[in-house]
Amino acid sequence: MKTPVTPRLVEHIPIPERPFWKTLRQQKVLLLMSVPFVIHVIIFKYVPIWGWTLAFQNYWPGKSFFDQVWVGFDNFKWLFRDPIFYQVLRNTLAMSLIQLVFGMVSSIVLALIINEVRLVFFKKAAQTISYLPHFISWVVAANLVRDALSTDGGIVNELLMKLHIIKEPIMFLGIPKLFWWIIGASHVWKEVGWGAIIYLAAIASVDPNLYEAAIIDGAGRLRRIWHITLPSIRPIIVIILIMNMGYLLSSGFEQQYLLQNGRVIDYARVFTIYELDYGIKMMRYSFATAVGIFRSVVSLVLVFGANYIAKRMGQERLL
Repeated sequence: MKTPVTPRLVEHIPIPERPFWKTLRQQKVLLLMSVPFVIHVIIFKYVPIWGWTLAFQNYWPGKSFFDQVWVGFDNFKWLFRDPIFYQVLRNTLAMSLIQLVFGMVSSIVLALIINEVRLVFFKKAAQTISYLPHFISWVVAANLVRDALSTDGGIVNELLMKLHIIKEPIMFLGIPKLFWWIIGASHVWKEVGWGAIIYLAAIASVDPNLYEAAIIDGAGRLRRIWHITLPSIRPIIVIILIMNMGYLLSSGFEQQYLLQNGRVIDYARVFTIYELDYGIKMMRYSFATAVGIFRSVVSLVLVFGANYIAKRMGQERLL
């Protein structure tokens, strides 16, 4: 009687990696297509970094680079001693957080609502109407916001008086503590539809079999959204959140600049307006450059910090 042969374990044979240059040759079309974008980034993003040297000088136009007076970190010392700087930091962070939270939440909710619409005509109409304001210039949008909040026939005051909520018109743009929320609300109105496009694309990639199984198990619409849709698009939400962390110190310029006035200036001044006032109006170019460096470095730290936290929590991340 023959002894049964014990099957031998087959060792895993690693697949050799393709040589680097061979991969480049195979993907040369993609590389050529990306060259214009790489050149654009180098010219408009990396070359201007040379201008950061102004922050360490007492720069004055007309003098050559070698004739400028170098002052080291004096501009940064003046920056942190300026009381307006902390006011600007407070305003920028407050408005950015309001825009981030309400902007993301409203975009996700709108995407979920549009996704639940079954009539194709109404779905396309709602999507088109919601993202049309994105293409309106802030010059036009700011005037629309001013007219809506006006005390002389503004739709908001008229509606509140018709509902007997207020007895006389309120000057909304003249109340400092309301300015942040007006900025946030107008940002949501203008960008909610555009932001929902990404989430709609993510929802469209969810496996329909998951919904069918949930329906068989008796799950309603809200339960399907909560247990299937939202967990499925969580990686996209995390990635967008990480990317938006880099804009916390860049809450905008046109929106605040066009809607501000003398009454609310202490709550309206953000970093971009701060840089404009010092860099152009007061001709303190070196100081304005120091402000820009501070904003860029902190934004970079926020992005890497958010990415690290996402990694520690086991979520999707950029790197």
